[in-house]
Order: sequence, then structure tokens, then C-alpha cells
Amino acid sequence: MSSVSSANGLAIDGLVSGLKTTDLINSLMSVEGVPQTLLKNKLTDTNAFISSLQTMNSLVQTLATKATDAAKATSLDVFGATSSSTGVTVTTSTGASVGSVGFIVGSTAAAHTGVTAAKSTWADAAGPITIVGADGKQTTVTPSSGSLDDAVSAINKAGAGVSATKVAAGTAADGTKLYRVQFTATKTGADGAFEVYRGTGADVTAGTASNVLGETGAAVVTQGRDASVTLWAGTAAAQTVTSATNTFSDLLPGVSVTVTQPTTDPVTVSVSQDATKAQAVASGLVDALNAVASYFSSNTAVTSTVSPTNGTTTTKAGTLTGDATTRDVMQRLTSTMSQPVNGKSPSSIGIVITKDGDFTFDADAFQKALSTDPQGTQAMLSAVAANVGAAASTASDKYTGSITTSITGQQSVAKDLTTQIDSWTDRLTARRATLQAQYSALETSLSKLQSQSSWLAGQLATQSS
Repeated sequence: MSSVSSANGLAIDGLVSGLKTTDLINSLMSVEGVPQTLLKNKLTDTNAFISSLQTMNSLVQTLATKATDAAKATSLDVFGATSSSTGVTVTTSTGASVGSVGFIVGSTAAAHTGVTAAKSTWADAAGPITIVGADGKQTTVTPSSGSLDDAVSAINKAGAGVSATKVAAGTAADGTKLYRVQFTATKTGADGAFEVYRGTGADVTAGTASNVLGETGAAVVTQGRDASVTLWAGTAAAQTVTSATNTFSDLLPGVSVTVTQPTTDPVTVSVSQDATKAQAVASGLVDALNAVASYFSSNTAVTSTVSPTNGTTTTKAGTLTGDATTRDVMQRLTSTMSQPVNGKSPSSIGIVITKDGDFTFDADAFQKALSTDPQGTQAMLSAVAANVGAAASTASDKYTGSITTSITGQQSVAKDLTTQIDSWTDRLTARRATLQAQYSALETSLSKLQSQSSWLAGQLATQSS
């Protein structure tokens, strides 16, 4: 016989009685805990229901977003651009429209660059260095010494729009290592041009400062320049447009042109409506609704499984089966997507409802409608999308949406269930302690009775002798 101690108290296994008290208590607690088990099962089901509602809500919100975009009066105004030259690339953005323009690329943008003569030190001692920009702005720095490294460091920290780099330039006759300092403007374009002087700003103004890039052996490697294109070249209307970078963002509205090399022949940039992108707007709306419908269908389906061991059939309903809120949302979305606009069916622009209530997108029908009646196609799509968007927003609004409200309600249910489960945990803990105390007292009483019995037996034996 034995006794077992636990963190929750003393569990006695029949020290005197021979009963398996731990097993008895566990059996009793199993019965006592049935209400809590039922609550836990209900909480699990509630959390699964909440998760399904949240997923459904997220899908409907995505549909609402796509519908809002598609409902815009310009949702099909998506354009693509082409260039007749590999040296010119073009992209479109908001505001683009159909059109074309021709031009000749005169030059590409370059950053002003210069190098000093080969030298081993910048100067014999620390002295001021003044950088003068194309706009005349002067920036003066004084290195901590006359070394090349200190001069380079001081210039790079000056914030004058110029970077400096020390570059190996061989060795002098006496074996001393020589270097050149390369100066490069931090931005391309003529406005990035600069000059470097030995001396203060006052010395530069007075004309007594020494131009570093004008010294013997120094040179301006690249003159800072703008990119340029000439529109309508060879005509009386010829016009040259410049850019500090190789990108021109104002040749056509909503069109960005980037040049990489000069051209001698005219380059033509053309902008036209991108039928593929326009189709994606309409088909994306259908895809978003089908995603909602597919999730709802899979989570309202009733499935049956047969046990391979005993052949028993188990039936399980989806987490959204019987939920009136999501069922009503699906009915509204389906109805608005298929609703005629001014007596005309959405199928006229490729939005087709099947006999099963699903939607498909007919790309050929859409492209035909877009090419023959672009304005009518836009109006139809905008109207359908507006209807669908309104229904989707009513269901998924983060404050007042019907699905959102249902989620909030179920979360309150889950919170209440959790509180009840916690309360039952405390109650069952107390009940277990009570049972352990009762059985411990039983063993103690039996032990006393056993001791008394032994004493009496001893007394009787003494009397008999």
C-alpha cells in the first residue's frame, strides 16, 4: 500500500482501506467536469465560427475595394506606351491619355567630374578649400591637416553637392606613391557643375584663390550637362526640352520618358489604351466575388466520412452552415452583380452568371464591347461595380457591417464562455480538494479503528491467558 503526494494536496491510495482512492477521485471529477467539457467544446466551435466569419469578412472587404476602384468613371482609362527606339523607354501613370509625340534625343544627362594632378599630399599644411557651385554658392571647409585623406574627408562632409575620392596614380621618381582626387557632382545636370579652389570664399571673390582643376595635370573629365530632346525637329515649331536627369516627366501628361543615348533619327513615343489592363479591372471584380462565393460554399457544405474500421458514417456540417448573416450577404452580392443596368444585362460586357449561380468572365465579349462602345462599357462596369461595392460595404464595414457585427457578437459569446470555463476550473479544483480531504479522513478513521481493534485483540488475548 502506498500514498502519493501532489502539488494540489495529498492523494491517498488505500493506505488502510486498500481502495484506489486516486482512481475513484479522478472518476468522480470526470463526472463533475462534464459541464466544463461541454463549455470547452462550445468555445472551440464558437472560435471556429468566428474565424470563418473573419475570413469571409476579409474576402468581402477585398471585393468592396475592387468594386470601388472599378466603379470610378475612369477605371478603364489604363494605358500602355511604346517607343520606336531601344534607347528610349516610356512608362504611363495616372493622367495618361491616347496620343503620340516624336523627338530627337540630343544628349543624355551627365554629372560634372574633374580630377586633380597627381600628388602625394593635398598641401604642405592645413588650409581652406572652397567649392563653388554653378549657382555661385560657396562652401568652404578646412581639413585638419594637409593630407589627401583629410582633404577628401572634409569635402565629403561639407554637403556641397560634391563627392571626393582618392585614386591611385602611380609613383614619383623617388618612389613616393601618388594619387589624384576625383571630384564628382552628386547629381546630374548642368546645375551640378562646380569649381574647387585653394583658399577662402573671400579669396575666390577677390580672384586670388587657385583653381584646383585648372592646375597643370588636372582636368575637367566630364562637363555637367542636361539631357535634351528636340520636338518637331526640322520644322519651324522645333522646340528643345531639357532635364537635369535622363527622365522627362512632362512631354505628355501621365507619361514618363527616359533616354539612354542620343539619336539621329526621330523617336516616336505612342500611348494607347491597354485592353489587357482594362480587362483585368472587370475580370478582377468577378474573381473577387467568386472568391467569396467559393469560401461560403466550402464552409456551408455538409460532408460525410465512413470509418474504415467499423463502416460507421460520420456527418459534419461546415462552420457557416445555417448562418443567416453570411447567407443573406451572398444573396445580395449575387443579385447586385447580375442586376441589369438600364435594361441591359452585365453579360453584354462579359460578366456572365451561370445556371448554378456562379459567375464567369467572357473576355471576348468584354473586348468586343470595349472596342465598339468604350463609353458604354465603362458606364456599365461602373454601375455594376457601384452596386456590388455598396452591398459589399454594407456587409463588411468595420463599424456597422452585418458580418462585422456578427463577429463582435460571437466574440462576446466566446469571452463569456471563457469566463464560465475559468469559473468551473476554480470550482473543480475546490471539489477535488474536498474529495481528497474526505478520503484522507476516511483512511485516518480506518487507521484509528484498526489500532483500536488491535488493542482490543491484545487485551482479550491477555485475559484468556
